[in-house]
Parts: sequence; structure tokens; C-alpha cells
Amino acid sequence: MQIRYDPEADVLLLILRDSPPIDSIAEPGGIIVSYGEGGEPVSIELLNASKKQWMQPGLASIPVLLKA
Repeated sequence: MQIRYDPEADVLLLILRDSPPIDSIAEPGGIIVSYGEGGEPVSIELLNASKKQWMQPGLASIPVLLKA
């Protein structure tokens, strides 16, 4: 898995698989899930990442928030 952050767009990108996306679905709350040819998720984009505290620009680490 790769994690990338674009500070200009304020987008946190989680790349789950090294496959090209074929389709995507925009979920509520500014989340876009992209799917590969077999229907498996290949990436997740988190829009407005710093505003939603998914990412803090300037920090070397990214907090991972897990909800049960």
C-alpha cells in the first residue's frame, strides 16, 4: 500500500493495489473509492484531508483513525 498527500488539492490518496482504476464511486463525506477490473478496490481518495483531520500538513506521520 502507498500513501500520498497533495497539499495543494488537500487530497490524501491510499493506493491499495498496483492496478489501473476502471470505475469509481463517490461516497458521502468526500471519499472516492476506485475499483479495478475485477471489482476490487484499488485506491481511496480522501478529499479535504486536513480540514477533516485525516492529514496534518507538515507532519511526517499520518494518523490512522479506526472506528469500531
